[in-house]
Order: sequence, then C-alpha cells, then structure tokens
Amino acid sequence: MTSALQYLFDALSLGSLYALAALGIALIFGVMRLVNFAWGEVIAFCVFSLIVPTTETVTTLALGALPAPVLIVLVLLIGAALSVGMELLVFRHLRRVNAATTMVAAFAVGTMVLHGLMALHGSRPKAIDLWSELNVPMIFLGARVPALQLLTISVTALLLVGLVWMLRHTRIGLEMRAAAEDFDMARMLGVRANQVILVAFALSGVLAAIVGLLMVTKTGVLDIRMGGSIMLVAFIATVIGGLGSLVGAVLAGFLMGLVSTALQAGLPMDARPFRDALLYLAVIALLVWRPSGLFVTSTSTQRV
Repeated sequence: MTSALQYLFDALSLGSLYALAALGIALIFGVMRLVNFAWGEVIAFCVFSLIVPTTETVTTLALGALPAPVLIVLVLLIGAALSVGMELLVFRHLRRVNAATTMVAAFAVGTMVLHGLMALHGSRPKAIDLWSELNVPMIFLGARVPALQLLTISVTALLLVGLVWMLRHTRIGLEMRAAAEDFDMARMLGVRANQVILVAFALSGVLAAIVGLLMVTKTGVLDIRMGGSIMLVAFIATVIGGLGSLVGAVLAGFLMGLVSTALQAGLPMDARPFRDALLYLAVIALLVWRPSGLFVTSTSTQRV
C-alpha cells in the first residue's frame, strides 16, 4: 500500500510538471495557432537569472539570495516579460504569414536566447542550492514523500483552479475562450486581439518560470539546455491532448506522467534505460489510433 502511494505521488508530481508545461504551450497555440518552440529557452533564462553571470562551474547567487517570496515574484515577472517581449518584437509582425515561417522564427528566437545564455554563463551545467530542504522526504499518508512533490501537486492544482476561474469569470478570460474557438469571428465581435495575445504570452512565460523553479529545486543543476526536454514533452502532450484544447493538454500531461512513472516502476532494471523510447512508442500508437488527439476541437487551422 505504501509503495503504491509513493508511485502515485511520483506520477502526480511528474504529471503536474508536464501538465504545467503543456498548458504553457497550449495557451499560445489556442489563440495564435503558434507552437512557441522558444518556450524551453524561456525556462532556462528564468532560472539563470538566479545567478551572477559567469563561465565558472561554481555559481554565485544573485536573485537566489533574496527572500523566497520576492525571488518567486521577480522570476515570474522575468518569464512574463521575456515571453511578452518575444510577441512584441517578433511574432506580432508575423501574424499573417504561414505556419512554417512562424515556426522557423520561434526556433530562431530560441536559438538567440540560448546563445545569449551561453555567452553569459558558458555551456557547462552549474550546481545551485535552491530550497534543497524541500527534497527531504516526509511521512504523508504513510508514504515517504519529498515535500517538493506535494508542493508541485498543490501549486499545479491551485494554478489550474485559478486559470479556470479566470477563463470563466473575467472579461479577458472570456475573450481568450472566444478567441480559441474562432479568432476572426471574436475579433469582429469586439475582442481586443492584441491584449488577448499579450495575456496569453504573459501567462505562458509565468508558467515557464514556475516549471523552471520546480525543476532546478529538484535537480540542483542549471543547464542552458534544461528546457529542451520538457518542451518536447509539453509539445507532445499538446498534440495528443488535441491541438487547441487546454483541458486536453493538461490531461495529456498527467497521462504522460502516469505512463512514464508506471514504466519506470514496472520495467526490469536492465530495460529502464529504454523507458522514454517505450513512452514515445505509446505516443505513436495513440496518434495512429487518433491522429487528431484525444480531445478534438472545432478549429484546426491558422486563425491569426
């Protein structure tokens, strides 16, 4: 029973991280039909803002020396500002071009951010001690669970509840829902297109910052490429959840976390290095069965 609970918390914690990442991708795709492949670099940029720029392996804290509430707010603002800056400087000027052009632009923006971090911090991973006490196991419902897992699950639950409330009870939320259904029609009915897109980018940047903080607290390592793997998982979750479906992206993120944890627990020791290969094989099988994803939306073409 205890072992099953620990696996459950592992699955919920990993699934929560994947769900937040998928939501960060799906928010922008929902209103712009843009997969922001620079989102992974936003994660890296946010967490590297914690340290003083240096090419040495040993890190010196900058924002990381601030009290936790102040640090969190500043990192969230950095994520939102960087994401909004991408929209204002690049993507706003490409709204009428084809999807391939915006995809190339997203890769280009991500590469620029990546090489900017490389110039400031070097390419080698760096160790950092950020709230490492959260990784100490504690007894919860009879299982030994790190506090960070409980925090990840709780933060995800609160964010999802807050997002649902915003989408249903605020004007900007209603406009975002309308834009996700039919952007052209929503714009003709008075939806403030620029404001909706800016809010979507800001929320996506905030989610990138949260994911980055959770990742670096868990691993204790800063790497300029740390956002690449989670970006891939987020994109896959967005696809199998149904492009354009926020609910589908979140549920697919949890599903991928559950399957990944189950494979890690159920595979023989010698087969565990092939866990990701088996996970993506399952993704291929799912897409062969349902090419449009688990939750098919009424819109699937470029709208902006």
